[in-house]
Amino acid sequence: MRIYRFKRWGAGLIVAWVAGWLPAAAGAQVPRAQQVAPQTWMVQGESAMGSAANRNFISNAAFIVTNEGVVVFDALGSPPLADELIAEIRRVTPLPIKAVIVTHYHADHIYGLQSLKAAGAEVIAQAHGQEYLHSQTAELRLQASREELFPWVDEKTRLVAADRWITGAATWRLGGLDFEMIPTGPAHTPEDLVIYVPQLKVLIAGDIVFRGRVPYVGQADSRHWIEALDKLLSFDTRVIVPGHGPASTTAREDLQTTRDYLVFLRKTMGEAARNMEPFEEAYARTDWSRFTKLPLFGAANRINAYNTYLLMEQADK
Repeated sequence: MRIYRFKRWGAGLIVAWVAGWLPAAAGAQVPRAQQVAPQTWMVQGESAMGSAANRNFISNAAFIVTNEGVVVFDALGSPPLADELIAEIRRVTPLPIKAVIVTHYHADHIYGLQSLKAAGAEVIAQAHGQEYLHSQTAELRLQASREELFPWVDEKTRLVAADRWITGAATWRLGGLDFEMIPTGPAHTPEDLVIYVPQLKVLIAGDIVFRGRVPYVGQADSRHWIEALDKLLSFDTRVIVPGHGPASTTAREDLQTTRDYLVFLRKTMGEAARNMEPFEEAYARTDWSRFTKLPLFGAANRINAYNTYLLMEQADK
């Protein structure tokens, strides 16, 4: 299998691999930290599906610099990406990386954890993440990723457990800032965690908020997801760092967009399920025009609608 991989990536990559230096694929986006609020920086992934070509750089990560050290939020989708994130942090500050707080255990947010842990960060996550971490789904996904995302995810890439699992809401204080960790699952995932820093009025939302693209709904509990968004709408937020898409300075509008999409899915697919209308007919007659121009509509909307149809079908039984 390794010989096949070398042939696929070419002789130049063989040399780089042997030398221990692995450059980004041609045309691949490189993480570049942009300041989005006082003391707050983020790197923004592509609006795309994960692939070897983009190194699984399809999600965001962020970090806040305090006078005692750095707090990172999520770890990106491969160890090399996390290494580049660390380099960006070092470009901003020499202070130690104290912690990385995981918003949820999806591959594009956690495959870089081993690099941040090696850099000295304590890993903090919501306790329900253990269910995914120890599941066959997680292991099979990693096995598939080692093939599909090679060489950025390979046999050395591993799943990393949190050093500290939190259950209810918790506040951690560092460098004069309060990091309020608020469980919002089950929503996008059972272990969803948002982090609010009241002194900065910054909300790290993870995949509770997708900005400028269609959310990935998957097997999400969309009813609780909507309730979580309602709760976040009450926060005094100036800047949102979403799990995907650019930072938001129009918090209410962007929270509302994600909420409206989920409400629309539940309304249209719920009506179809209650009327026992076949999914394909319901999907074809639904007016999706409000959302068709959003990135990844074509890739995500049908499966989002189908999963919501099944969810609503079960809810009515």
